[in-house]
Amino acid sequence: MRAMVLKAPRSVEEAHSDPPNRSDDEVMIKVTHGGICGTDLKIFEGQIEVQYPLIMGHEMVGTVIESSNGVGLQDSRVIVDPVLFCGKCHLCGNNLTNLCRAGGLLGRDKHGGFSEYVTAPLTNVYPLPDSITDRDAPIIQVLTTCMHAQRRAKVLKDEAVVVTGLGVTGLLHMQLAKAHGANPVICVTKSPWKRALAETLGADAIYEAGKDARFGIQEMTNGRGADLIIECSGQLPVLAEAFDLVRFGGRVMPFGIHTVNKGIFPFYQLYFKEIDIINARAAKAADYPEAIELVRQGMIRLGPLVTHVEPLSELVSAIGMLKDNSVERMKVIIDNSC
Repeated sequence: MRAMVLKAPRSVEEAHSDPPNRSDDEVMIKVTHGGICGTDLKIFEGQIEVQYPLIMGHEMVGTVIESSNGVGLQDSRVIVDPVLFCGKCHLCGNNLTNLCRAGGLLGRDKHGGFSEYVTAPLTNVYPLPDSITDRDAPIIQVLTTCMHAQRRAKVLKDEAVVVTGLGVTGLLHMQLAKAHGANPVICVTKSPWKRALAETLGADAIYEAGKDARFGIQEMTNGRGADLIIECSGQLPVLAEAFDLVRFGGRVMPFGIHTVNKGIFPFYQLYFKEIDIINARAAKAADYPEAIELVRQGMIRLGPLVTHVEPLSELVSAIGMLKDNSVERMKVIIDNSC
């Protein structure tokens, strides 16, 4: 099979080898498309420790070519849940499979989808309807993480939800909050073209970050502030500002991954306003069918989030696009046939 193999930090080589061995509880998938994530960039640059050589890629779709124990998935188009878990520990027994300490992630702890074939546990694949294209489908894996997060946040009908940071996850969170009945759903970003995209996707209001956003949120919530702030930029100053924008007794979700170890933070506001902080990591099995169904129904639109499709052979340059702020880029999809 053909694969792009990470030999060392920033060193990827195209290789050809036999397909991976499949265990009895796994399926073999011919990968058609995969998405590039910030995690892939961190692995590529060596910021996340992995065992080399490694085939990256954890947002993947493809066709089952070998099924497991006679289960009728042969030739089915599927999306892969990359989160591996043992199914035996205390966490798994309490439906916290996404936190399993004996688990891992395809594309980080086991070979992933930037290759011709990948194996995955039967429990980790979900059939896709024909109406969802291979090009768009990898984003469903990202959507499931938003789904898991909003389940934890318990988004309610007619709540005021603010999404700060309008990358792929921010725009998915906006659409998902609306699907859950939140009203209004307000977006905040510095980027003019992202504000335009948020309007196209149905945001109730979009503001430029800063004073205009603060005034607009207060006006749209009759002065009380947002019920829930979903912070997707991963920037500590933006997270700190969320404590000013949220109402007394409200919730803040730092969904963007924050890697800094120190910074200025409004701890007194946390106490004074009795704010709940809600974190979320990865997704669970229950998030996949619901996410797929919302996309099938057209309640979540994935197509406008795909701005670039690149061949597998150009994986390195495609990963580099995640650091290039000079282009209007959302999701970069890898086409494994090229």
